[in-house]
Amino acid sequence: MRSLIRPDPWHRLAALTPARIALGRAGSSLPTRAILEFDLAHALARDAVHQPLDLAELAAHWRAAGGEDALVVRSRARDRTTYLQRPDLGRRLDKDSAENLAAQAGNQDLAIVLADGLSAPAVQRHALPVVHALMPLLEGLRVAPLVLAEQGRVALGDEIGALLRVRLLLILLGERPGLSAPDSLGAYLTFAPQLGRRDAERNCVSNIRDEGLPPAAAAKKLAWLIRESLTRNLTGVELKDESAMGQLETLPTSHSAL
Repeated sequence: MRSLIRPDPWHRLAALTPARIALGRAGSSLPTRAILEFDLAHALARDAVHQPLDLAELAAHWRAAGGEDALVVRSRARDRTTYLQRPDLGRRLDKDSAENLAAQAGNQDLAIVLADGLSAPAVQRHALPVVHALMPLLEGLRVAPLVLAEQGRVALGDEIGALLRVRLLLILLGERPGLSAPDSLGAYLTFAPQLGRRDAERNCVSNIRDEGLPPAAAAKKLAWLIRESLTRNLTGVELKDESAMGQLETLPTSHSAL
């Protein structure tokens, strides 16, 4: 008996990408397997948005690895529903957090913040591996205590950095989940952080996860950007990621016959 599913001629390409291509057809619809896989991916993406970040677990793992006690802060969004409906509240610290951070102010070069963003699983799985790989690459820099933020968006780092009086702020947080990547981590660098910074004044390293940009590779990119930022006194569109240029210069050149 002939199969009711008509294969797509591009099915070999499907092995090269997580994108939904070459799904085949069953009559005028998709095969049942493709529909169920889509529903599962959609459910994982929704769960990633609503799942809470386990701050206690992150803090415990950080201490177990020899780190100082982390500073825990919260945005003005008191719960997940408010966070999703009021993005502005996720960009500002609540009163107690702001006061506590102000008391910790110093003159460090860098502060690192871990925030839930739109995917707590991304932070839970990949943030500390990035930080652990990054710290040895920051030798000679003054780094503030790690900050853990709940219900935080990218711009929350601006207020955190301003209160801590650091030259540069790095915030790692979960990116908006996609149907092929519910746990993608993003990293944002802002020089001279302060309220009102624009997105064009930041540098971003995205898609940090084992299936995308692995944490160790992301740490190398971030270390390069951090040192260049502190040297040039800027971040954003004027700072291009040229971390791979040194590797390209070491490759042998080929000469075509004339």
